Amino acid sequence: MPGGFGNIPGGMGSLMKTMQQTMKQMETAKAELAGEKVEASSGGGMVRVVVTGDGAREVVDPDDVQMLEDLVATAVRDAMDKASALREQRIGKLVPGGMGLPPGLF
Repeated sequence: MPGGFGNIPGGMGSLMKTMQQTMKQMETAKAELAGEKVEASSGGGMVRVVVTGDGAREVVDPDDVQMLEDLVATAVRDAMDKASALREQRIGKLVPGGMGLPPGLF
């Protein structure tokens, strides 16, 4: 095998160097992906999911689907409570003293 290792120009040393560079690039790409966010939605935007680009699955344990269901239900309740408070804040300004209307009408 003069001048190389099999069909690899530069031999085994060159192959190892290329592999090390590739591994370093992969680690950099993984670190960058962890900082990226990917979003998807369904129900016309009623349900929105944001995950990291590295596909971290810490919250999705296939042996504990109930936990994920609880997390989604809690997030939905929290969002609904915040929307209700925002609605009251904005509409409440337009209806002075509630004008004798029942609470929660708006």
